[in-house]
This record gives sequence, structure tokens and C-alpha cells, in this order.
Amino acid sequence: MTELALGRALNAGLRKALEDDDRVLLMGEDIGPLGGVFRVTEGLQADFGTNRVFDTPLGESGIVGTAIGLAMRGYRPVCEIQFDGFIFPAFDQITTQLAKLTNRHEGQITMPVVIRVPYGGHIGAVEHHQESPEAYFAHTPGLRVVSPSTPNDAYWMIQEACRSNDPVMFFEPKSRYWNKGPVDLAASATPLHASRVVRTGTEVTLVGHGAMVHVLLQAAELAAAEGTSVEVIDLRSLSPIDYQPIVASVQKTGRLVVASEAPGFVSVSSEIAATVTEKAFYSLEAPVLRVTAFDTPFPPAKLETVYLPDADRILEAVDRTLAY
Repeated sequence: MTELALGRALNAGLRKALEDDDRVLLMGEDIGPLGGVFRVTEGLQADFGTNRVFDTPLGESGIVGTAIGLAMRGYRPVCEIQFDGFIFPAFDQITTQLAKLTNRHEGQITMPVVIRVPYGGHIGAVEHHQESPEAYFAHTPGLRVVSPSTPNDAYWMIQEACRSNDPVMFFEPKSRYWNKGPVDLAASATPLHASRVVRTGTEVTLVGHGAMVHVLLQAAELAAAEGTSVEVIDLRSLSPIDYQPIVASVQKTGRLVVASEAPGFVSVSSEIAATVTEKAFYSLEAPVLRVTAFDTPFPPAKLETVYLPDADRILEAVDRTLAY
């Protein structure tokens, strides 16, 4: 067991993936000598060489297109998209080619491509640098979409993603890069697409992913101080979603609040609300509530704390669901 920041845990996980499989390659803008904008790949080019960790031109479509070609030749490329909002030039390659090629060839070829996406807010930046576009990709059949919330998950999930024969969109909550936590280097990995209960409770279920899990845990602590018992579930995977722990929790608590930094309209939060209503309708004591960012473009940095859900907005939803 060791203590690592989430960004360093990703670095360690990528290092292990490079050591374990010579076919793993890292590619992206400034990921080599610089180590990436957030230094997640720092030191890896020096240790593994420029043939396995290399800088690309500033062109996201070209990065993903090249990765597709490399995957066809038997490699396992791991692409870094520098910021969440920069992914859209590659959207065509990801959704019309990468996601569909295995199905198009009736399983005769695989697409073991990982696309790392630093996403989310709370870094004091502007649009294109603090967005949460995960719903676009969770909506696309053929893509696996995951997001770790802790250093331990970051370390293990990136290795699991690198071993997948399907393309994996790996969303990294950039506001948590510098937060430390325990990493068990000797444990076996939790299945990549398993949801997990991270705090038990009896009255309300809170569900979220990525950086939002930390906010939900803050809200749960505050709720406990007021005498309310709240259960918190970390989704970890957005496609597919492991509903078993969520439904079991709602059958116990009768109430569900889903939270996300992404806008709420046609979102992962919407999907969870709809599916839980279908699967656990007779267990619900109140409507499923969603707490999300607003349905507007990301605002100037000084307004991010208003735009993004915080513990107070979560607690307000908890109060509303308990009032039914």
C-alpha cells in the first residue's frame, strides 16, 4: 500500500501497462519530454523511448485516426486528449470509425484503443477546458466509457482499459489529479465496469462519478451531522452501467439523487433516473432527483462554483426527496 496523487497513480498504471505489454504505445500532444499538460506521462518517454511514448501533431482527428491504424496492425495505443473540449475534432473518428469497426468486420478485428480525456471543472479555466462531454460517448454503441474517482481506481482501471480489446473512453477528473489517496499495488483489480458503494446509509441513495463522488461524500458527512443517513455509490463506469448496487440501494432507501458536473438534459444522469424508475418503481418513496450543471455553455471561470453542483445543492435535493 502506498500514498499517491491521482495523477501519479495514472502514471504508475501506465508504466505498468507499458512494462507488461510491448504493444502498448502512448501518444498525444506534448506527452513526451513535457509529460503532458498535467504531467501524467512524466518520465515515461525517458524510460520507454520515443517509439513507445511519442508526441503527435496538434490534431485530435489525426491522433485518433493514427491510433485506429495502429490498432489494426496489432498495437494497443493509448491516446491523450489534452483537454475535454478539444476532443470534438476527433468526434467523427471516434463515433463513426473507432466505435464501429469491430462490428463492421463481424468481430474479425479488434480496436484496443484507449482515449484518455482530462475532464470536468474546478481548475479555474474557461470553455473547452472544463467541460464534461461523457454522455456523447456513453450514447455511442461500441465504446466503453469509464471514470475513476480515487487514486487506487485510477491505477487499476487504466491497466484494465489497456488490456481491453474494445475501445475505452477513459475520463479523468482533472480537478482530482493532485488529491492523494491509498493505492494497493498488490491487490487484484475491481472489474472495470462495476459500480461500488463507497459509503453505506439507509435513508437516501446518492450516485455520481469522477470528481462528483468527492462532493457526494462531503454532502453525506454534512447530512450525517444533521441526523440523515445517506448511501453513496461511485458509478466508475458510464457505459455499461452496473445497476445492481444502485437498484439494491434504492430498494433499501426508497430515494435516489443523481449528481453530475455535466448538463442535465439528455445526460448520464437522465439515463440513470429513467432506468432506476423502471427497475425499482415500487421501491421509490419519491421521484428520482437530478443535480447537475446548468444547460448552458460553460461560463467564465469566476462563475464555475455557481455552475457546478456543490455539497449545498446536493443537500437541498436530499431535503426535497425526504419531504415527499
